[in-house]
Amino acid sequence: MVLLSKATTEQYSYIKNYMPTAFSSTIPIVDLSKPDAKTLIVKACEEFGFFKVINHGVPIEAISQLESEAFKFFSMPLNEKEKAGPPKPFGYGSKKIGHNGDVGWVEYLLLNTNQEHNFSFYGKNAEKFRCLLNSYMSSVRKMACEILELMAEGLKIQQKNVFSKLLMDKQSDSVFRVNHYPACPELAVNGQNLIGFGEHTDPQIISLLRSNNTSGLQIFLRDGNWISVPPDHKSFFINVGDSLQVMTNGRFRSVRHRVLANGFKSRLSMIYFGGPPLSEKIAPLPSLMKGKESLYKEFTWFEYKNSTYGSRLADNRLGHFERIVA
Repeated sequence: MVLLSKATTEQYSYIKNYMPTAFSSTIPIVDLSKPDAKTLIVKACEEFGFFKVINHGVPIEAISQLESEAFKFFSMPLNEKEKAGPPKPFGYGSKKIGHNGDVGWVEYLLLNTNQEHNFSFYGKNAEKFRCLLNSYMSSVRKMACEILELMAEGLKIQQKNVFSKLLMDKQSDSVFRVNHYPACPELAVNGQNLIGFGEHTDPQIISLLRSNNTSGLQIFLRDGNWISVPPDHKSFFINVGDSLQVMTNGRFRSVRHRVLANGFKSRLSMIYFGGPPLSEKIAPLPSLMKGKESLYKEFTWFEYKNSTYGSRLADNRLGHFERIVA
């Protein structure tokens, strides 16, 4: 993405009356190598819908190599990047997020994790990019399944793979996204707060995110405040998604989050969105109900995805599927 003029940046979205937030030290940290990981995961999902994991098992070298290749891609001329195809929904996109008017100071590459990709646009390094990407996605999916199984144990669900089996299914509708937020020097001068990616929740079961050491990510707390997440390029951040909120009957809450553009440094994030098969029925798990009424109507993942196409980023997309409990 090229640096844009003032006239062009005015086409983007800003946060009005924004009060700067300090980096928060309250974000839960889970060491996946420790025996208390399952307890801490459940607590974090209940209180924040978000946590950081360390000792995650994904080789730092694999992370660094893929990040390097991603930066090379985004530094290519626009006409070369556009050969990756318009995002329908997969491919290269810039500025526009979705189909309903949301925009952000971002360019991205969105990929389906269950198909081979044609990276011929990447030239002589296409095969290297493909191998690094496949290896990374495999490692991150393995971590996602480990976290979901620890989660099931922490919830005392007898079927340990009740969540993870949905990601391991050959028909799993998981996606991988690489976001690039170029530095915007105009912000550093004017002290404005340009939206890189507007506030939203993730619709899938679980999201695993990592980024370089550039700030910008913020999460929304239940007390009504936004907090900034300290960047940590060696760790992963985990988001509870809408589908997991439904499956736990609201015990876990999908976390609302956003990204602000940085005036000095570019930010690159890589996110694995673990989704179920399209035909999978999403509903509260009977083992977690214990006589409670369901807060949600049953729906398939396909139905939920279809419903999101008509929404804006900040909408409560679960609203269509909530039951009114007397």
